[in-house]
Amino acid sequence: MPATQKPMRYGHTEGHTDVCFDDSGSCIVTCGSDGDVRIWEDLDDDDPKSINVGEKAYSCALKNGKLVTAVSNNTIQVHTFPEGVPDGILTRFTTNANHVVFNKDGTKVAAGSNDFLVKVVDVMDCSQQKTFRGHDAPILSLSFDPKDIFLASASCDGSVRVWQISDQTCAISWPLLQKCNDVINAKSICRLAWQPKSGKLLAIPVEKSVKLYRRESWSNQFDLSDNFISQTLNIVTWSPCGQYLAAGSVNGLIIVWNVETKDCLERVKHEKGYAICGLAWHPTCSRIAYTDAEGNLGLLENVCNPSGEISSSKVSSRVEKDYNDLFDGDDTSNAGDFLNDNAVETPSFSKGIIHDDEDDDIMLASGRPRQRSHFLEDDENSVDLTMLKTGSSHLKEEEEDDQADSIHNLPVPTPQRQFYDGPLPTPRQKPFQSGSTPLHLTHRFMVWNSIGIIRCYNDEQDNAIDVEFHDTSIHHATHLSNTLNYTVADLSHEAILLACKSTDELASKLHCLHFSSWDSSKEWIVDMPQNEDVEAICLGQGWAAASTSALLLRLFTIGGVQKEVFSLPGPVVSMAGHGEQLFIVYHRGIGFDGDQCLGVQLLELGKKKKQILHGDPLPLTRKSYLVWVGFSAEGTPCFVDSEGIVRMLNRGLGNLWTPVCNTREHCKGKSDHYWVVGIHENPQQLRCIPCKGSRFPPTLPRPAVAILSFQLPYCQIGTEKGQMELSCKLEREFRCVELADLMTQNAVNLAIKYASRSRRLILAQRLSEVAIEKAAELAATQVEEEEEEEEEDFRKKLNASYSNTATEWNQPGLRNQVEEEAEDTGEADDIEEKSEIHKHGQNPFSKSANSCDVPAIKPGAVTSSNQGRVNPFKVSASSKEPTISVNSARSTNILDNMNKSYKKSTAFNRATNNEKSPVIKPLVPKPKSKQASAASYFQKKTSETDKTEEVKEENPKNSSSETSAMCDQDTENQRPKTGFQMWLEENRSNILSDNPDLSDEADIIKKGILLFRVLSTEERKAWATKAKGETASDVAETKKRKFVDESQETENQKEKATENLNLPKKQKPLDLSTNQKLSAFAFKQE
Repeated sequence: MPATQKPMRYGHTEGHTDVCFDDSGSCIVTCGSDGDVRIWEDLDDDDPKSINVGEKAYSCALKNGKLVTAVSNNTIQVHTFPEGVPDGILTRFTTNANHVVFNKDGTKVAAGSNDFLVKVVDVMDCSQQKTFRGHDAPILSLSFDPKDIFLASASCDGSVRVWQISDQTCAISWPLLQKCNDVINAKSICRLAWQPKSGKLLAIPVEKSVKLYRRESWSNQFDLSDNFISQTLNIVTWSPCGQYLAAGSVNGLIIVWNVETKDCLERVKHEKGYAICGLAWHPTCSRIAYTDAEGNLGLLENVCNPSGEISSSKVSSRVEKDYNDLFDGDDTSNAGDFLNDNAVETPSFSKGIIHDDEDDDIMLASGRPRQRSHFLEDDENSVDLTMLKTGSSHLKEEEEDDQADSIHNLPVPTPQRQFYDGPLPTPRQKPFQSGSTPLHLTHRFMVWNSIGIIRCYNDEQDNAIDVEFHDTSIHHATHLSNTLNYTVADLSHEAILLACKSTDELASKLHCLHFSSWDSSKEWIVDMPQNEDVEAICLGQGWAAASTSALLLRLFTIGGVQKEVFSLPGPVVSMAGHGEQLFIVYHRGIGFDGDQCLGVQLLELGKKKKQILHGDPLPLTRKSYLVWVGFSAEGTPCFVDSEGIVRMLNRGLGNLWTPVCNTREHCKGKSDHYWVVGIHENPQQLRCIPCKGSRFPPTLPRPAVAILSFQLPYCQIGTEKGQMELSCKLEREFRCVELADLMTQNAVNLAIKYASRSRRLILAQRLSEVAIEKAAELAATQVEEEEEEEEEDFRKKLNASYSNTATEWNQPGLRNQVEEEAEDTGEADDIEEKSEIHKHGQNPFSKSANSCDVPAIKPGAVTSSNQGRVNPFKVSASSKEPTISVNSARSTNILDNMNKSYKKSTAFNRATNNEKSPVIKPLVPKPKSKQASAASYFQKKTSETDKTEEVKEENPKNSSSETSAMCDQDTENQRPKTGFQMWLEENRSNILSDNPDLSDEADIIKKGILLFRVLSTEERKAWATKAKGETASDVAETKKRKFVDESQETENQKEKATENLNLPKKQKPLDLSTNQKLSAFAFKQE
C-alpha cells in the first residue's frame, strides 16, 4: 500500500526548520526560527514540550540523551533530553552556525558556520576540537562517515569536499553547486548524507538528481532521478537500513528510492508546495518526518516495514505487474485494474528480457484470454527463474568485492514508464477576513481598513483586542478582553463586529459593539445554532452579515434584529460590505492544476433589494488565490490575488473585471509583497503596506502605508504609439478621431481647438462631426429621460389628485412643493423671486382660512392664501361680474385664467391642482436642457396677447391699469436672455440659409448649439457680457415704469374716492366686496 501522508501541523514560525527522531523513535524533535525546540510524542500531540534555546535555532541533533543545537548567538549548545536542562556550550564561531550533526556513536559533533569554518568537537571533552579550513564561503551542510574516517561538507562556494578527519586534509573536492555569497541566497541547502553501516556511498543532491559517489575511489557511481522532479532537490537522507534514500525538493516533492534497484518507491507532494528543509527517518524505517520552510511539521507513514523492505502488497503488485508486462497488450483485464495500480510503482524489468518467441502467449481452449496474474498462483518458480536470469546478468557486470555489506534485490536499470494521473485538484482556499493576518500569529491584525485597525494579542501575558480609529472623532480607542477567543472582526463608522468559533462547551457567537447607538444598549450577542460556525463577517450601513459553515448567510440590522437568511451556492471565502452593497466570494467548485474556482455575488440591500452579480466566476491569475476583497472609497467592488493583480468591477462594460494595478511590479525582491488596505478611484491610488520578505506586515513596529498609482496593462505604454497626446504629431489622425469617441463633449471641443491650432483642418472637421454626433445623442437621451419622468410624474399627480384634498393644514406646504418641482424643471431662478413674496407679511385682515384673500391666478404670477396685500380695485375679468366668495374662487379662478401656451407656469398649476377637486389635464413637457429652454424662449406667446386684447375690449375704463399690470408681471417673470439666445437671433437667417432642410425649431436650436460651441472662449464670453448688459438695462427700465404706473394709479384712486364722496345719498349701497377693498385701500394709505 502507498505511504500515508498525514495533515501538516504548525510547529514554528516562518523560516528554516529542522527535524530529527530520538534513539528509540518515540519522539519527534523540531527546532525553528522562533528559537524553540519542541518535543512531539506524535504528530497529533496538541501540547508538545517546548525548550527555548535562543533567539533562533538553525539546526538540531539528538543522540544518547544529548540535544545539540546551533543557535543564533554563534554557539553550539547542549541540553539534556528530554528534560531540556542546559548542559553547556560545545564551541563558538564568529558568526551563526548553519548545521550540526552527530557521528554514528554520538561521541563527536561536527558544526559548520558562516565564517567558512568546520569544527569537530568531542562531546565529553569540548577542549578536544579540530578545525577544517579550505572553503571560501559559508558552510551549508555536513555529514559524518559511519566509520569516522571521513567528513563531507558542502559550501556556498559551489564545492563539496571530503575531509580526512585524522589529519584535517581535503581528500577530494567536487564543483557541483551554484556559487552564492550567503546561505539565504543559496539555491539549495544541499543536505548530503553518507550511507549508514557500510558508508560505501555518499549521496549529494545536485540540481534535479542525487549523485552517489563511491567511497575512496570518489567516482560517480550513478545518479538517482525522476521525471516528476521539476525543481532543485534540497535535502537527502538515508534510511537506517541503508537500502532506501529519501529526497526533498524546494517545491515540496518528497521521493523515496530503492538504491539497489534504482526504483522510485514513493512520490509525495507537499499540500501547499513549500520547500522541504528537514527530513528524518524513523529508526524502524516505517515513517519519515519532514519540515518545510514555513515552520510546519509533516509525517509519512507506511513507507516500508520494520525489516527495511517494501510491504508485501507492494512487492506482489509489482511482481504481478512485471509478469503481465511480459505479454502483449491483448489482455482483457479491466481498465479499473490499471487505474488502481500505484502510480509510483516501479516500472517493469521485462524490457531487459529478450522475447525469443512471440507464441508464448497461453490461451485457454475456449479462446478466452486468461488473466496473467493467475499464473503466479500456479507456479511462482517461473518468476524466480526470470529474476535469477536477470540477476545473473547483473552479477556479471558487478566488479566490486564488498557485496556482503549491501543488499541485492536484482536491480535492472530500465527507464520508468510515466503514468498520467489527470489534472490534480487544488485544495480549497480557507475563509479569511480581508485586511487580516494569519491566525497562528500571537500578535496579528484582525482587520485594517479605511475606518481603523483591530489588533489581537494572544500570548502568555495577555489575550486582548485593541481597536484604533483613524479618525478619533468617530470613536475613541477601545481595549477589549478576548475571553471567547474571537478570530474574525470587522469595523465601520457604526459598530465593531466580532465572531468566534464554537467549542465543545460554547456555540459560535456573533458579537456586535454598536457604539453609534443613541440609547444605553451598546452591544448585542447572537449564538449560532449547533454545529454551525461563523466563517466570515462584514458590516454595512445599518446592517451586519455573517456567513456560516452551514452555507448560510445571515443578515442582521445594526441593532441586532435578524432580517434575512439565505443559502450560498458554496463554502464562503470572504465577504465585504460598503453602504448598501454586499460582496460575497465563495467556492463554485473544485479547481485544478493550482487554480481556485471561485464565484461572486453582489447584492444591494436598500429598500429595493436586488442582485447585481449572480454567481459570476471570479477571474484570478493562474495558480493564484484570493488575498483581499473589498470596495473602493467610492463604492466599486475590487479584489486582489496572490500574484498582486488588483481588479476592479467595470460597470460600464457589462460588470466585467478590469485589472488596474500590479503590485508585484513595484516590489524590489522576489519575496517582497504589498499588503492592500484600501483603494481610491479619485485620485486613482492604491493604499498598501510594503512587506519585505513576507506577505503581511508585523504589528510592531507600526507599518507605514504607501501609495501606488493605478496602471492598466496596456500594450506599449512606454512607446510613442501608446501615448495619446502624441497621436496628432505622429500623423495618426484616424487614431485621434478614435480617441475623440472616448472623450466627453467638453474634451472634444478642446480637441477641436487643439487640432485647429495645429493646422489639422481635416482632423478638426472630423472632430466637429464627432461633436455633432455626441450632441445629438445627448439631446436624444435627454428627451427620453424627460418623457419617462413626465409619464411617471403624471401618474403620481393623478393618483395624488384622487387621494389628497385641499385643507388648511396642507396650504403652507404649497410653496415647498412648488419649489421642488420648479427645481426639477429648471425654474429655480423664478422660484427664488417668488419665494421673496412669501417671506413678507401676510394679510392683516385675515384671521382664519375662510377670510383669506385668494386672488385669481394669473399666468405670470402664482399666489396663495398667505401671499399678502394686492390691488383692491383690480377687476379680474369683467366689471359687471358679481363678486365671488373665497371658497368658490379657488376653482373658478383656475379655470377662467388657465393659459395652455404658457409653459413656465405648468409646474405651479400642477401644484395648485393637487389642492383642488380632481382635474385631469395633459402635462406639458418640462424643459430641462439648454436646448429646450431656448426653444421655449423663441416660441410666440400668441395666447397671452389675445387674452390681453379681450380684457381691453370688455373693460375700456380699466384698460390702462390692467395692461400695465400685465406688462409688469410678464417683464418680471420673463427669464433674461443668454449669450446663446442673442447669438441665435442674429444668426438664425444664416443657419436657415446654410441648412434649408431644417424646418423644426428644435432642429434649428440643436444646430445653433453645435455652431455656438465651436466658437472660441473669447467670443462666447463677449456674447454673454452683451446679454447681461441688455438684461440690466431692461430691468432698470421696468422698475422705472413700474414706479410711474404705481404713482399714477394712486392718484386715480384718490380722485375716484373724492367723486364717490360727492355722490347723492340715494345711490345704491356698496356690496361687501367693495367695502373690503375700500378698507384695504384705507389701510394701504395709512
